[in-house]
Amino acid sequence: MKNLITLFCICFSSLLIGQTTDLPFKNGEWLRFKVRYGIFNASMATLSLKEEMYNGEKVYHAIGKGSTTGLARVFFRVDDVYESYFGINDGKPRLFIRNIYEGGYTKYLKMYFNHTENKVKINNVENGNNTEISFQPGLQDVISAFYALRHYPNIDQLKTGEQVSLDMIFDDDEVYKFKLKLLGREQIKTNFGTVNTLKFCPLVQDGRVFKEEESITMWITDDKNKIPVKLKAALRVGSLIAELDGFNSLKHETNLKK
Repeated sequence: MKNLITLFCICFSSLLIGQTTDLPFKNGEWLRFKVRYGIFNASMATLSLKEEMYNGEKVYHAIGKGSTTGLARVFFRVDDVYESYFGINDGKPRLFIRNIYEGGYTKYLKMYFNHTENKVKINNVENGNNTEISFQPGLQDVISAFYALRHYPNIDQLKTGEQVSLDMIFDDDEVYKFKLKLLGREQIKTNFGTVNTLKFCPLVQDGRVFKEEESITMWITDDKNKIPVKLKAALRVGSLIAELDGFNSLKHETNLKK
């Protein structure tokens, strides 16, 4: 139940290679997910997108929120907020904010990206520490990467078994490399009817949280919107299922029935 937004966005982010001007999302888009841990409806997660000004430039401001609900909140309170300001034309992050509370553990980071020098300055708001990390071109934060995935130019041409990867940052000490493998196409039943999907397997580090490297399966709509509708993860203890529970202001037509 921890790092709800992180889990979503890592799993839906690893297809970034290149940009396209025909974006599959627009100002005002909103997605909500219900997360079940075992038999419990444990958490809710939302992602919203709006246009704003940042340092004199019109950018997208994406906000991801995750929190435990009901009985799960009594035993383990989670309130996570992730924010990304990224370019409308190039998709590159300008500012990333991670402000989380997870069962008493807190972290509040602000990351400022300089894509000219390929450096990111990281401010730990809680302790006042400031660090700087160099990166290779193409680095994304965990939220901007989620949206970059959706306009990967050849996503519909990937073949079953093909893998892609990218560099991503969401903590204050390391750039992570994530890989994603296409498992194929599948029709699945959702809260909004039967949907044609692309089925992926993010390759994750096993042994700590997940049972094995290929512990996660996720499905995104096989249409122009490319939004996630389901995620299933086998954890070291129990299993987790996340499903699309609500949406608004999609850019393209969809066969999802409200």
